[in-house]
Amino acid sequence: MKTHQLILLTTVLFVTLFYGEEMGLNFGILGISYALLTLFCTPESSRTRTFLILFVTGILSSVAFAWYGDFVSFLAVFTSLFLLAFRSRNRELKSLLVIPVFAVNFVTFVYRVFQFGEWLPKTNTSAAFKRLVAVILIPAVFILAFFGVYSLGSAHFAGIFENWEFDFEVWQFIVLSALGFFIAFNFWNFKIEKFIFGWNHYLKNDFVNEDRVQKPTTSFLGIDSERTSGVISFAALNMMLLVFIVTFNYEQFIEVTKTPNQLSEETHDRVNAVILSIVMAVLVIMFYFKGNFNFGAKAKTLKILAQIWLSLNVILVISAVAKNSEYIINLGLTYKRLGVYAFLVLCLIGLVLTFIKIRKQKTNAFLFNHMAWYFYGTVLAAAFINWGHLATSYNISNNKGNFDFHKSMNYNDGLLFEKYPEEVYMTTKPGEMDKEHNRTFLSKIIYYQTIKF
Repeated sequence: MKTHQLILLTTVLFVTLFYGEEMGLNFGILGISYALLTLFCTPESSRTRTFLILFVTGILSSVAFAWYGDFVSFLAVFTSLFLLAFRSRNRELKSLLVIPVFAVNFVTFVYRVFQFGEWLPKTNTSAAFKRLVAVILIPAVFILAFFGVYSLGSAHFAGIFENWEFDFEVWQFIVLSALGFFIAFNFWNFKIEKFIFGWNHYLKNDFVNEDRVQKPTTSFLGIDSERTSGVISFAALNMMLLVFIVTFNYEQFIEVTKTPNQLSEETHDRVNAVILSIVMAVLVIMFYFKGNFNFGAKAKTLKILAQIWLSLNVILVISAVAKNSEYIINLGLTYKRLGVYAFLVLCLIGLVLTFIKIRKQKTNAFLFNHMAWYFYGTVLAAAFINWGHLATSYNISNNKGNFDFHKSMNYNDGLLFEKYPEEVYMTTKPGEMDKEHNRTFLSKIIYYQTIKF
């Protein structure tokens, strides 16, 4: 299909799905349609493994939104589809560049849309104008003129349209058409500017020959001085981190915590400190291992000290995981506590990737390129899995929390009705239970259709 046909088709589909509807099943259908059309319009040579994986995640993300209709699944659909479109157009650019590519296209839409030669087929404009005048304008003028004349001569003829009621919201139609066209135009007709290709060089995973030249980071320090600085810094940081790990674990597991509130406050503060520490640790590694210290035998001591520091940081993460687990065992599961696990796992992955960077002599961009995919995987996991149901099931099974505590979770309605039927009826507004069931088909959220009260 041609670009203009895809834009027109998906704009019409957008208006059809959303006119007079709330967001629900319709957005899932739209996402699946975009994914299938992208697969159909992408040449076989461009359907790489990454492209096919993104196609599958795009479909699954759309199904997840149709099922839950929440922000996380919306984010998963948005990210998956734009990554899919990006990969269908170019196989060589790093996926991180999808952000600046579409950000630039959204901003430049205002003038790109008027570059008709880039997205509309080349036609004989004079012939097209003649056809428009002959087929639409002239007949319309005659019809309106004679309708006015005949209305003056017959009251019944004039009253033909008096009892007709057009339930049509013009402004909603205009807004949906504009939004649908904006999305479709940027999805099917995005442009990759030349400077983006220049940026791709800086996101390579491996060093090339010109990057292996030994030179200091700052002009006033020589290579040997900077390397010595790294050795001293990592030696001191290792000793300090070792002391911190000892005190951290002593305070967590030996000192007695008096109240649940104190346990909660201590856990949050310590986990935040761990996450901040890991981020800073990776930044320090990136500073000293930009390329200058990745080559040559003189950097051996620096590498060993950096790897020891990474290993100690892994121990710190494991300690934080143990503390969060203790917190959950005592007080139950919540979204925040699940989020702590997610951040700690990402920290652990970041440390492992940093270790690989040092051992395999990778660039700093190697970390960003890979971590971006792990963050994307985290979004998908949050969208696909009903964490609220899992947490509520765990809490009820282990007698953690009360009805109000469990009600703070989402998508656990069936469990709540089974465990607390009276409380559910007492706290539910009249008609609220039927609200989701009474939605029109395209506005439905499938999850609520499976719940029977």
